[in-house]
Amino acid sequence: MIYSLDKIKELADGDEDFIQSVVSAFLDEVPVDLEQLEMAIGQKDYSNIYQLAHKIKPNVDLLGMEQARAASLEIENIGKIGAEDLTLDQKFPMLKKDIHQVISELKKDFNL
Repeated sequence: MIYSLDKIKELADGDEDFIQSVVSAFLDEVPVDLEQLEMAIGQKDYSNIYQLAHKIKPNVDLLGMEQARAASLEIENIGKIGAEDLTLDQKFPMLKKDIHQVISELKKDFNL
C-alpha cells in the first residue's frame, strides 16, 4: 500500500464521514487535475504546470504518499521556474502511476 490514512485520521478525530469525504474528494478531483497536468506538460504551459502540481501536492500529502508528494513538488518547481527540464519526463510518469495505483486501492478499500 502506497498510501496512509494516518494524517486524515488525526484530522478526523474519529469522524468516519470526514474520512469518507476526503477520500471521495481525492477520487473526484485528483484524476481531473492529473489529466490537466499531463496536457499542460504536453503544451509546455509552465504556469498551469505550476498551478496543477501545487494543487495535487497537498492531496497526495494528506494521504501520506511521500514519493508522489516529492514528485509533485519537483514538478511544481519546474513550472515555477518555467524552463524546460528533462526530469519532467521522469517525474510525471511516476506521479501518474502512483496516483492511479492509489485510486484503485482507495476504490477497493472503501468499496467505491
